[in-house]
Amino acid sequence: MNREFMRAIEDLEKEKQISKDILIEAIESALVSAYKKNYGTSQNVRVNIDRDTGDINVFMRKDIVEDDELQDEIYEIPISEALAIDPRYEVGDIIEYQVTPRDFGRIAAQTAKQVVVQRIREAERGLVFEDFIKRQGEIITGTVQRISHDTIYVDIGRTEGILSATEQVQGEEFDINSRIKVYVMDVKRTTKGPQVYLSRSHPGLVRKLFEFEVPEIQDGVVEIKGIAREAGSRTKMAVYTENIDVDPVGACVGPRGVRVQNIVEEIFGEKIDIITWDENPEILISNVLSPAKVEKVIILSEEEKAAVVVVPDYQLSLAIGKEGQNVRLAAKVSGWKIDIKSHSKYFEEEDNIEEFSDEG
Repeated sequence: MNREFMRAIEDLEKEKQISKDILIEAIESALVSAYKKNYGTSQNVRVNIDRDTGDINVFMRKDIVEDDELQDEIYEIPISEALAIDPRYEVGDIIEYQVTPRDFGRIAAQTAKQVVVQRIREAERGLVFEDFIKRQGEIITGTVQRISHDTIYVDIGRTEGILSATEQVQGEEFDINSRIKVYVMDVKRTTKGPQVYLSRSHPGLVRKLFEFEVPEIQDGVVEIKGIAREAGSRTKMAVYTENIDVDPVGACVGPRGVRVQNIVEEIFGEKIDIITWDENPEILISNVLSPAKVEKVIILSEEEKAAVVVVPDYQLSLAIGKEGQNVRLAAKVSGWKIDIKSHSKYFEEEDNIEEFSDEG
């Protein structure tokens, strides 16, 4: 070790944000192990690195005990011997002897290099983690690096992101080196470094695409109040604005539909229903069942958010959707439990005819 090495440590502190003191303490600790391993000793030793010169010294440490209590000469020294060295010593003190081997510099340099490399790696992993944890819930663009067992590994700059099979969308295919937009779903610390988990199926992907594409959403004029998605098939999104001069649905669709079309192309043709949010639950439920026409919404429980919806007989299958998709997405985006009944089914009961007439 020398002054040049200490300057290198100081440069690392500035460049990699690794504390000089923490790094030197780690080297000292590693050198203790290296000394014991290379010199075949179990002695209690301490290594000290001079913070200015870089000089290294190894000290053997022994506890001072009463003469008649000496049990282990490797770790202990009787008070009589300690007083011969320095009359100020007392029982319970620790005495140190410098035992730095002549060839210890070579071992020290090798050990220090290993510790520094390890700490740099740990620091870089920490910085990558801090970077991506801040980007959780965002969209980033990466390059498909490799594909293994249906898992796609994406180069996202400072690390590799994981797009598992469960977070992919059926029908979407990417080749090696393909550019790909992905949603940062989760970031975790692991022994191998930070793991960034990506998604193409998360509803947040569509939400963020609209935020990028629609200036009114970026400015806060239009708000996305709810979004539900069955990736690869359909998304329902409810939007709202307090500005009476702005059509929230029209803003999202864009001139000649260009904004929504850009998003549809990004998600490989997935259908997107954009509807107007309303604080009135009857209007909201009617809206979210679009494109089906609704005759009536009956609120069963405000507390449990449960409602019955009556639709014309010929609209029943449209309201429910293929395999129940339309009503399922409508329930998710609105937050209401929706029970759909056809006009004729609902009016099979005379009480309902009366109620419908009275409320209508």
